[in-house]
Amino acid sequence: MKVLGAGLTVMMTECTSLQFVSPFAFEAMQKVDVVRLASLSDPELRLLLPCLVRMALCAPADQSQSWAQDKKLILRLLSGVEAVNSIVALLSVDFHALEQDASKEQQLRHKLGGGSGESILVSQLQHGLTLEFEHSDSPRRLRLVLSELLAIMNKVSESNGEFFFKSSELFESPVYLEEAADVLCILQAELPSLLPIVDVAEALLHVRNGAWFLCLLVANVPDSFNEVCRGLIKNGERQDEESLGGRRRTDALRFLCKMNPSQALKVRGMVVEECHLPGLGVALTLDHTKNEACEDGVSDLVCFVSGLLLGTNAKVRTWFGTFIRNGQQRKRENSSSVLWQMRRQLLLELMGILPTVRSTRIAEEADVEMEPNVSVYSGLKEEHVVKASALLRLYCALMGIAGLKPTEEEAEQLLQLMTSRPPATPAGVRFVSLSFCMLLAFSTLVSTPEQEQLMVIWLSWMIKEEAYFESTSGVSASFGEMLLLVAMYFHSNQLSAIIDLVCSTLGMKIVIKPSSLSRMKTIFTQEIFTEQVVTAHAVRVPVTSNLSANITGFLPIHCIYQLLRSRSFTKHKVSIKDWIYRQLCETSTPLHPQLLPLIDVYINSILTPASKSNPEATNQPVTEQEILNVFQGVIGGDSIRLNQRFSITAQLLVLYYVLSYEEALLANTKTLAAMQRKPKSYSSSLMDQIPIKFLIRQAQGLQQELGGLHSALLRLLATNYPHLCIVDDWICEEEITGTDALLRRMLLTNNAKNHSPKQLQEAFSAVPVSYTQVMQILEHLTLLSASELIPYAEVLTSNMNQLLNSGVPRRILQTVNKLWMVLNTVMPRRLWVMTVNALQPSIKFVRQQKYTQNDLMIDPLIVLRCDQRVHRCPPLMDITLHMLNGYLLASKAYLSAHLKETAEQDRPSQNNTIGLVGQTDAPEVTREELKNALLAAQDSAAVQILLEICLPTEEEKARGVNPDSLPRNVQSVITASSPNKEMEEGEDNLLCNLREVQCLICCLLHQMYIADPNIAKLVHFQGYPCELLPLTVAGIPSMHICLDFIPELIAQPELEKQIFAIQLLSHLCIQYALPKSLSVARLAVNVMGTLLTVLTQAKRYAFFMPTLPSLVSFCRAFPPLYEDIMSLLIQIGQVCASDVATQTRDIDPIITRLQQIKEKPSGWSGLCKDPSYKNGSRDTGSMDPDVQLCHCIESTIIEIINMSVSGI
Repeated sequence: MKVLGAGLTVMMTECTSLQFVSPFAFEAMQKVDVVRLASLSDPELRLLLPCLVRMALCAPADQSQSWAQDKKLILRLLSGVEAVNSIVALLSVDFHALEQDASKEQQLRHKLGGGSGESILVSQLQHGLTLEFEHSDSPRRLRLVLSELLAIMNKVSESNGEFFFKSSELFESPVYLEEAADVLCILQAELPSLLPIVDVAEALLHVRNGAWFLCLLVANVPDSFNEVCRGLIKNGERQDEESLGGRRRTDALRFLCKMNPSQALKVRGMVVEECHLPGLGVALTLDHTKNEACEDGVSDLVCFVSGLLLGTNAKVRTWFGTFIRNGQQRKRENSSSVLWQMRRQLLLELMGILPTVRSTRIAEEADVEMEPNVSVYSGLKEEHVVKASALLRLYCALMGIAGLKPTEEEAEQLLQLMTSRPPATPAGVRFVSLSFCMLLAFSTLVSTPEQEQLMVIWLSWMIKEEAYFESTSGVSASFGEMLLLVAMYFHSNQLSAIIDLVCSTLGMKIVIKPSSLSRMKTIFTQEIFTEQVVTAHAVRVPVTSNLSANITGFLPIHCIYQLLRSRSFTKHKVSIKDWIYRQLCETSTPLHPQLLPLIDVYINSILTPASKSNPEATNQPVTEQEILNVFQGVIGGDSIRLNQRFSITAQLLVLYYVLSYEEALLANTKTLAAMQRKPKSYSSSLMDQIPIKFLIRQAQGLQQELGGLHSALLRLLATNYPHLCIVDDWICEEEITGTDALLRRMLLTNNAKNHSPKQLQEAFSAVPVSYTQVMQILEHLTLLSASELIPYAEVLTSNMNQLLNSGVPRRILQTVNKLWMVLNTVMPRRLWVMTVNALQPSIKFVRQQKYTQNDLMIDPLIVLRCDQRVHRCPPLMDITLHMLNGYLLASKAYLSAHLKETAEQDRPSQNNTIGLVGQTDAPEVTREELKNALLAAQDSAAVQILLEICLPTEEEKARGVNPDSLPRNVQSVITASSPNKEMEEGEDNLLCNLREVQCLICCLLHQMYIADPNIAKLVHFQGYPCELLPLTVAGIPSMHICLDFIPELIAQPELEKQIFAIQLLSHLCIQYALPKSLSVARLAVNVMGTLLTVLTQAKRYAFFMPTLPSLVSFCRAFPPLYEDIMSLLIQIGQVCASDVATQTRDIDPIITRLQQIKEKPSGWSGLCKDPSYKNGSRDTGSMDPDVQLCHCIESTIIEIINMSVSGI
């Protein structure tokens, strides 16, 4: 330690008497400004001679006339200086030979070791270095300095980073310093490869006067400044204040930066980039701060240190924090310490902005009746507030992140600053918030009763002045909300929340022990803010106008949210409903993130009592009238273009509140029933009046600004209103809102805008006579947006019945369908009710019933009880199917909600449950099963009605319409041999309305089967006309799922179901020739063989007559079944023949033919082409069932043979 102290003393005093290169001279050298150089004094010019002499003597690269003139001026400048001769003599030496000798000496040193006294450059030294240097000529002087410099450089390379101090007469003798410097500069300039300037600079740090030599060297090579500084920093220590070498390096770099002050901040940037020499960075900042004339603004020192500790680079933060901690661990800091200088400078800046009059005694003597805006305390000047805030944050970072322990003086001055009173400006609000959080974070700053009293007086002033600050500064987020919030956290003992609040406000993550907040908690909860005061004050706080995410800081909404969480309002019987309603109405985009949590906790406070002992302690819900007021202007069908009183944000938030409230009410039904509480549910009429789909569509275009509100609303809709989340509707909306819609808007003319609903009604009144006007208006309406179409909805739907008359152009029907689908994107529920009522069958002398939304959700099949003409009008049938699908989904949600609402009705009484352990949930299970059974019956009934619609009417049958016209492409192989005329008739049938309706119904059934495969199973177990099987199998892509349950259907005891299963399977095998179909078909053949042995004669005829044609399809789909099916057919024939044999009639010819067909099928292949044979015109001779079955078997076998021979 004594050696270090001595070294430090030498370092501080060694360069004080030497003259350094001035910034003026360095800039002149850097720019080669000859005029400036000529103005230098002789001592200043002496330091730059090595470079100037080389400049004058060496051949220049610049051959311009201007440089020739400058060179003359330099020669004239040098002509009167005596020292120039010795430098010229130095430049006359053979540097090539010198370099070779230096290389040999380095090799010799390396071979013999660094400590060897042998030297090639200097062979014999009779005297000391100083005397030898004095008596030597120029070549020997060069060798002496080079030898000494190489020795130091070698020792540096071998030291492995450990600092050493080398005593050298040559670099210490004040008489020969200038001559030695001349030699050093010439050597480095002439031998740059042997003496890299960065290595030379590193070596000079280890000798006395090294900083001076380094500055002269760099001044004579000014372009190397950045290279030298970066090299010294990169090789430097991470903590420079800890070692002598670090301090010497820091001082040397400071001297370099004083010589070139314009690059000082760039060097500081290198320090931060390398995370070396933190003391140098601070020292350069201090030097820069002293030079800058900044009184009111934030100083560079505050900005620099704040940037290090509060920046995003964790490595830099840790590095500088270590510098602060290590600096404090040294027992005695003196004025030479950079850390001490930094702290002193910061304290001076802090004291420079403190108010002049500060005394707790004056405050105690102040008159309490004084005006609230008048204070005996002198406040901060407005121009000092920003600087004061920056200083507070810096001290927070120093103490919280870097671990700085303030002195008594620093703590006293900090407390004085924190409790000062700024002007009512946004910056003043920010300053008070920072001061308050700093008091919470560092309560140790308040150590005496006087200081505590000062803090309490200041907090009381904050409460009193909060409203004045908010009104004057124009800042919505004032410190009053933060006070209120902290008080609430203290009352609920949420100390971690206070710590998070403090860190968030200060903008830094610091460690705060909860135990350090105990005294502040006592002050807040007992002296300043009791819980009742907090609650009463919170309700009186005005709502934030136009609340959005752009308003940062702590707002009234944060306080109300916290009070709702702690149930303070219900505990003290304070109504908060009106405040929340007003705040929801005063919102705008982008959505404030605290709004959704506020609504959620408010709903919870409505439904859940604060305590079991007081079940009535709940908040009041928003009234229905208040909710309807928010949607005024949209409910009545008005266009969104009207000026609405409430913003779309307020409407979406109220919608979220209503949906969340209803969902929470259903989820807590059992809990509320157990507590004998039943909060009021919002009526269905209210829900019908809220334009849910319209609002959701508006929210879809504002997703970025609404945060998570859009997704939350979609979740609530999918759960409670699935009929508003149909996938087809979303796809339709994409088409309506896409680029096509923009193009249509560009085509929108004034004529289209001028058509009113009344004109549309008049056009519909003239429909039986003329369709032109209706068509023209409807085409214009297709150019309008969905919201603009809302006023026309009632006219459109009420006149749909007229469109069912014959002769209405198809284009009108399609246009009405298109307009209906557009309206469906904004007002689906209201539109559906109007449409269902409009399409009711018109019966004379019978008053039509007006259905409501509730009626249709209870019984969705009402939709299908429409006018029968709708079933053959595809555009209107499309609308009907859309409504049916929606109401089936709505019915499921309605019944589920009804089950939860009435859950308490089936709860067993307490007396009945005694001793019935494990049976209390039985009624709930039964109710759930009944609900599922009802829904299954409802869905299957809808499917059966739709399948029935697919059947042709008697009139259509008379016209020759084929019910299985749809799957003709499937059966094309079988009918390939039919005449062309039949094909043409089939093509004509494909263009009928029935075919289009069948396609629409098949699409809906496909969706229903995919959504719930159990519906498909139930419908097929119920059965339907076999004439529809070709239609359903070919038209419903999901029919392949029937393969899963056909074995179960075949196993049913009813013969009709077995027949239906085999017929269904035959069509499925043709449509889906899969391995699974093959295994099920083989099972069906085996079952048919088994049934042959057990069925009576009558049942045998009833079973095999409709199922034998299915065997042809099995063989056609799966040729491997040919042998099994042929054997089955022969077996059936033999059984029938054995029954007939007992009768008088001889059946042997038929049996003989069957055997021949089986043995020689090729001879019978063309038989089935005979029309008389195919039509059964041969003499059967009997109407006996067994005989008819035998003829059917023969026809089946021949058809199979013909099919196999023809190569199908």
